Amino acid sequence: MNYHLFQMINAGAGRVDALDDVFEWAAIWLIYVLGALAVVPVLRRGRSAAGPVLRMLAALGIAFALGRAAAALSTEVRPFQTHHVHQLIPHATGPSLPSDHATAAFTLAFAVGAFLSRRWGVALAALAAVIGFARVWTGVHYPGDIAAGALLAAGAVGTVVVAARLHGHRSRPDRV
Repeated sequence: MNYHLFQMINAGAGRVDALDDVFEWAAIWLIYVLGALAVVPVLRRGRSAAGPVLRMLAALGIAFALGRAAAALSTEVRPFQTHHVHQLIPHATGPSLPSDHATAAFTLAFAVGAFLSRRWGVALAALAAVIGFARVWTGVHYPGDIAAGALLAAGAVGTVVVAARLHGHRSRPDRV
């Protein structure tokens, strides 16, 4: 099913150059935009953002540690290594699962939503989904790699939420 979904998405690549350009840009650069936008609710919070920022950093650390462990255990290589694909961006060979881009993007989005602002978290999650879709469109990841990154992100943020509550810190994001 993972490969079938990959084929359905990647089949559109290489047909409309302008669309490919958008997804190529999103696959490479949108994560930087997402990261910059994640700073906005931090700046709005001011000095009271120190705790949430530390929790965000903890979530990122946990997510990447879990991602490294998953990659070490995974035997799945990138789609372009085993199939004929429309690969639109260059990428090194190696483990495909999980997507580091998806892991980072979803972790930032979920952490902002959990610790700073639900609205900003939802907006960033939408951008993370676009990044994930673009990584599949461009032929460097399977949809399952993106889903794995999102699951790792949810697990990492959830772990930090639970740990913060156990230590008496409230993790209530603003409504704005």
